[in-house]
Amino acid sequence: MTKVTAQMSVSLDGCYTGPRDAANPQDMSGWMRGPEAPGFFRVTRWAVDATAWRERQGFAGGEQSVDSEIVAEMFAAAGAYVMGRRMFDAGEVPWGEEPPFRAPVFVVTHRPRAVLEREGGTSFTFVTEGVERAVELARAAAGAKDVAVAGGGELLRQVLAAGLLDQLDLHVAPVLLGDGQHLFGPGLGLGVDEGIELVPTRVVDTPGVTHLRYTVTGRSKLVLDDRGASGDLVGPATTQR
Repeated sequence: MTKVTAQMSVSLDGCYTGPRDAANPQDMSGWMRGPEAPGFFRVTRWAVDATAWRERQGFAGGEQSVDSEIVAEMFAAAGAYVMGRRMFDAGEVPWGEEPPFRAPVFVVTHRPRAVLEREGGTSFTFVTEGVERAVELARAAAGAKDVAVAGGGELLRQVLAAGLLDQLDLHVAPVLLGDGQHLFGPGLGLGVDEGIELVPTRVVDTPGVTHLRYTVTGRSKLVLDDRGASGDLVGPATTQR
């Protein structure tokens, strides 16, 4: 059965890039020279150093490691991708004529554009009807494989808020960025008494990153825990004498 999955590399304090350029938040032409890139390349260093990632990009070298096996697994599982327009705009030129996806990619955007065909089996279809429609199209294109949410963080929050995500893989780099774009927080559409529940299904530790896999089980109501209380509710930082 086709799953909707997401992969995201984050710092220990939850950032997936450095801070966005406040002066030009949508201009991706200078992204590599802007404030987002240093944090992004730090948290994704584990992947960039992996042989499987480098081979997919057409680069030589890299390390044969557990990290490389996880990258290879990630590519092998995906039959189609969904991504945000900022990610596409930042990657269109660096990816070149043969992007690493080798599968249909559905770009969620407000700016229509004709389908872009690339070598190696990658195509980019620009979907203006919202994230639900993009995931629907990706499911149809994925066959027996999974739909992979390729990023960025804003799109992943939309997919989570819509209840469309089945599996979340977080790759936690041992670094504190201090400032940057946080993966989670406002934007999930949760009330004060709601949460999105996840069940951990895999933990893999390597020297440069901790790989965490969760099954997303959906929204739940948060309840006050008054176990052990008699009379008034006992708060988390109080005791009753």
